[in-house]
Amino acid sequence: MSKVAIDFAGVTKSYGNRIVVDGLSFTVAPGECFGLLGPNGAGKSTIARMVLGMSPPDAGTITVLGVPVPERARLARGRIGVVPQFDNLDPGFTVRENLLVFGRYFGMSTREVEAAMPSLLEFARLENKADARVNQLSGGMKRRLTLARALINDPQLLIMDEPTTGLDPQARHLIWERLRSLLAGGKTILLTTHFMEEAERLCDRLCVLEGGRKIAEGGPHALIDEQIGCHVIEVYGGNPHELGALIRPYAQRIEVSGETLFCYAPDPEQVHVQLRGRAGLRLLQRPPNLEDVFLRLTGREMED
Repeated sequence: MSKVAIDFAGVTKSYGNRIVVDGLSFTVAPGECFGLLGPNGAGKSTIARMVLGMSPPDAGTITVLGVPVPERARLARGRIGVVPQFDNLDPGFTVRENLLVFGRYFGMSTREVEAAMPSLLEFARLENKADARVNQLSGGMKRRLTLARALINDPQLLIMDEPTTGLDPQARHLIWERLRSLLAGGKTILLTTHFMEEAERLCDRLCVLEGGRKIAEGGPHALIDEQIGCHVIEVYGGNPHELGALIRPYAQRIEVSGETLFCYAPDPEQVHVQLRGRAGLRLLQRPPNLEDVFLRLTGREMED
């Protein structure tokens, strides 16, 4: 096995006059979950397509599982599983038939697919739905089937493009549980997401993107400690700029986003004292998170 699962080196990609990926470099180690975090339009899906060799870079080099891409992308894709942003299951086929057809794409015999199917159905918690047609499944079941389908060829690397978009919280947590079990089994995952909680829960390391550029990289908690490192108080109501001037002496940093004041305070009690008794204010004190990191680095909150 290669010592590096994915190596992006100085990669640039443009569509017309628009630069979508701008001189991006990162590496992904075997067995880790590496997250690409950013709003829609940050370049996440384009990066995933380039890893698969579906979109050649304008500059830079890409190596996936030890082979150059796109030059030898077909060889690499034989060891990759893909969960696309939007389900592309065949709605007229049953769960079993979807797995069978996809296995044939990888040159697997019917016997080989049938042998792999019980464990995949159990993994996706679809044992009782094997003969149900896709259009009879819930959204969460469809996503689990798409994940099981991506595992049909026992890939070394999984590319997951916004895997839980559109799911309710219960379905999202079930997908996260399944992904953690894959990581425990040694799979490598490249995860694109704009969900901060998803990135924080799953990723060993992540690359924060804006406009196709890397603006930060590291472990989720290391980034939070490095960029924030103190309590956060969100203040709602009143004039955020006037309130910011009032509490600035007691804050490490003040950010205003819309009508919300974000106060990063080493001693939050001092901030509470200054704002106590002011009518119409609502305060929320919480630990820092990746949303705060993004706000600090870009000056705006994460948006879908």
